[in-house]
Amino acid sequence: MMRKLPPRRLLAVAAALALVGGPVEAMGSSLGQHRKSSLDGSEQVCPLGSFHCAPRPYNYAMCRPNAMLEFYDPALSRDSSLRDTSNTYVTAQHVDSSNQTVYHLAGDVRMERADQRLQADTADYNDDTTDYDARGNVRYQDAGQLLAASHARGNNDASTGIADDVRYQMLDSRGNGTASKAQMFDADRTRYSQATYSTCDVGHHLWEFRGKSISVDKETGRGVARNATFRVGSVPLIYLPWFSFPVDNRRMTGFLYPTFGHTSRSGYMLSTPFYLNLAPNYDATLDPRIYTSRGALLGGEFRYLVPGSAGTLDVQYVPNDHGRTDPLTTADTQGTRRYLVKFDDTTHLWQSWRFITSINRSSDNNFLYDFGNQLTGNVTYWLGSYAEVVGGGKWWSASLGGEVYQNMNPFLEDTSVPYRQLPFANFDVHVPLTHWLEFGMDNEFVAFRKSGYVSGQREDLYPYLSADFGSPAWFVRPRVAYRYTGYQLGDNYQNYNYYGLMNPGMTSTFTQKSPSRALPIVSLDSGLVFDRDTSLFGHDYTQTLEPRLYYLYVPYRDQNNLPVFNTSLMSFDYWQLFSTNQFSGADRQMNANNLTAAITTRLLDDGGVERLSASFGQIRYFTPQRVQMPNSANTSSPATDWSGSSYVAQLDLQLSDRWRASSSYQWSPNTRRTDMAMLQLQGRLGLDGVVNFAYRYRRGLMEQYSVSAVYPLSERWRLIGAWTYAEPVKGVVNPLKGTIEALAGIEYDSCCVTLRLVDRSYVNQGYYGVAPPTTPGQTNLRDNAIMFEVVFKGLGSTGGQIDPLLRRDILGYQ
Repeated sequence: MMRKLPPRRLLAVAAALALVGGPVEAMGSSLGQHRKSSLDGSEQVCPLGSFHCAPRPYNYAMCRPNAMLEFYDPALSRDSSLRDTSNTYVTAQHVDSSNQTVYHLAGDVRMERADQRLQADTADYNDDTTDYDARGNVRYQDAGQLLAASHARGNNDASTGIADDVRYQMLDSRGNGTASKAQMFDADRTRYSQATYSTCDVGHHLWEFRGKSISVDKETGRGVARNATFRVGSVPLIYLPWFSFPVDNRRMTGFLYPTFGHTSRSGYMLSTPFYLNLAPNYDATLDPRIYTSRGALLGGEFRYLVPGSAGTLDVQYVPNDHGRTDPLTTADTQGTRRYLVKFDDTTHLWQSWRFITSINRSSDNNFLYDFGNQLTGNVTYWLGSYAEVVGGGKWWSASLGGEVYQNMNPFLEDTSVPYRQLPFANFDVHVPLTHWLEFGMDNEFVAFRKSGYVSGQREDLYPYLSADFGSPAWFVRPRVAYRYTGYQLGDNYQNYNYYGLMNPGMTSTFTQKSPSRALPIVSLDSGLVFDRDTSLFGHDYTQTLEPRLYYLYVPYRDQNNLPVFNTSLMSFDYWQLFSTNQFSGADRQMNANNLTAAITTRLLDDGGVERLSASFGQIRYFTPQRVQMPNSANTSSPATDWSGSSYVAQLDLQLSDRWRASSSYQWSPNTRRTDMAMLQLQGRLGLDGVVNFAYRYRRGLMEQYSVSAVYPLSERWRLIGAWTYAEPVKGVVNPLKGTIEALAGIEYDSCCVTLRLVDRSYVNQGYYGVAPPTTPGQTNLRDNAIMFEVVFKGLGSTGGQIDPLLRRDILGYQ
């Protein structure tokens, strides 16, 4: 028998049971922010050749295919927005509405409205008081959840209700569990007795939370569990007499997940961070840590967001470091107080002007070497601190500030850091005069200071006028610029050599207090683009042929009297063929009378995917390259009268949707030797695997081989590995050689848990080879780090420090 009820008379059992499922969603979203994933495990695979791959979303594909409560109906509507306008349809073997007030439903009762369905053996509903009572095999489903109970009763208007013997499951977050009783006090507050929660398969909980009572307040966004335990299998792992957690995206005070790790510099480490939600616009995190080899460390982070200003203060403090000091370092830190302070702030001043500050200071230059996360392998040579005022308009930008550095390399003296820039100022203008003509000017003013080195001020003015003519088939881009660079050196400039080092008793290379350099820079860039249809190996492609000519003229100016404050010779590559200067910084401007000839060809498939890109080019020099960086003999290197640069070739090849190769090669016709070579091959192994091979060579600097892979043994197990080997380079002091890094790990992934174990043995490249060791034969700066990580899907992880390392060392890792 079926009867149609008006929408306002949907039995409140459905409404009440929908609210009973509230804490499940709350717990699923509260115990740590987590990435969403579809229930079928679908995910986006990182494209081949990508340098940065997003973390994989949670993969629930390994969950049991039918791991749902037994009454789940996948055909039921998932559109909850239709509830208010939809009718309610009720079917039952028997309906008694004789008094026109109380409906008595019995025998396979089913009520449906939009995405909601309620089933029970019997149900009573009072239309006057809105009391309800559903008994026997109560089952409820909507777009977000499933719920089963033996008995549910309450009042619809008061939004109160009680359900017994509850089983629930969320359809979006996979959270599920049980409760002996669920009591709803009003629309926002609910309490559950003897409740559990997990994202594992129903009936197969590898882990779960159990609480004697769990209270949820949706108005405050907070849940409280009392006498709660976190269990792995049947073993209680953590007991908390009182545990508070958020039930939505609002922040709240509480413990974060601990981190466990070990490094050869600091021993075993335990971190137990505690989050403080102080106010909607500022918060703090306390991070006390214990290092077995060094003692206690207290870390803290304070974040704030006030009108017109936002910033972060991060402090790490060690009251007494009882760890040993590396004998090769320049400072003795044993038994001392140590700290690291980082402060960042951005404050709006007026209109487009902002004040930006970044202060980074440490008690000593060993701090990051001893307490840094050695698993990540990041190298920090120095800490930079700066403060500047920046602003800009439609065609201009400006900044004024200062920057200083602190040496963080414990194996070098403080003189290894760059010059302090106190102050610096930049003013850039780029104004389009017409649709094809632009005027611009890049201006820089800096005062350089460094103890034991020549100091001075430098202004660099760089106006230009450029034009752009062309169409999709051709382009011509002339550019005329003028560069003036002037200096005001310190009073004792006569006592320094080319590098600015104090040079007492010797003839100085600086003969003027106010040296300068002025010269024009003229370039003409032009190219053509041809295309045609072609076929290769039975596939149709569009092939392009793109010849390009680039002429550059810069007259020679003697720059031997100019200091080198922040300038170095850049590595030569394909894009240097079209650059106006081979030096970074303004202290050197190369002379040029050059013509670059280059050609590129591409193959594009029918979908527009670039399957092949090959480029080849060389610079032809019509005059010698006379501007060089100074050498150790206090003189500039001799002019190079080569007629041409190295030949440069690049090739990128998309072999298939699963394999990609890229290579670069430079060969010098002058020395008849290879200057640079690089080969990289990447392939996908299924959805979860990747393999990489790379060879890198640069004459006089490095020659390295590297292999990395993520190999899926099965649906659940993956092997992880990376290996880098270096050949010794002649002429380099204490060169890197042999295995410089070896990483091995294993990963287990299941329906609701991911385990990772990674061990990394490596040469600390940041400090290796920079100077001879103080003790002959003491050259082993190899370190070791190990990390174990557990990810409980839907709750968060114990650390999250392994992913950054694997994404850095294994191209394409997710």
